[in-house]
Amino acid sequence: MGWGRWSEHGGGSSARYSRQSMSRITLHLGDIAADRSVDTIVNAANSSLLGGGGVDGAIHHAAGPTLLAECRRLGGCETGDAKITGAGELAARHVIHAVGPVWRGGDRGEPDLLARCYERSIELAAEHGCRTIAFPAISTGAFGYPVGQAAVVAVASVDRALTVHSEIVEARFWLFDTATYDEFEIALDRLSAR
Repeated sequence: MGWGRWSEHGGGSSARYSRQSMSRITLHLGDIAADRSVDTIVNAANSSLLGGGGVDGAIHHAAGPTLLAECRRLGGCETGDAKITGAGELAARHVIHAVGPVWRGGDRGEPDLLARCYERSIELAAEHGCRTIAFPAISTGAFGYPVGQAAVVAVASVDRALTVHSEIVEARFWLFDTATYDEFEIALDRLSAR
């Protein structure tokens, strides 16, 4: 599959730029919490689901206190799994809290756990009637997963899950910096070349 067009502010978002592929996966550079046209935002959560730093903290801050109150009732979440809540003050309808693995060298099941986060998130979005989903680069911040390796797992697992859940029409990856965006672009290019 080839690439579509470059766009400024694609899909009503605040992306500095985005790249759309012929598949249903798009890449965006900017703040995931600012996406005003997506049904569900995925949070790169820790196992307590009670907020933290990075993407997790930004989403909790933007969503307001009702998100934390809902998360408290969930009782945490296992690594490789995800749980869904309302979105508080975000424009999205839902937040899916996905707990990615901490990087420990790659030989402790990290790729499988990371893939399960993405797949479970799409499954939950489909079960709740969502048609669009926005992902961060799960586990690449404080959890230390190498960005290039995480990008390959993320793009491939989302592509597989979209095949199963055709009701999801678009999966957006919101990448916070250009280095991460570039790694996801390489991974998506490789997937498209198959």
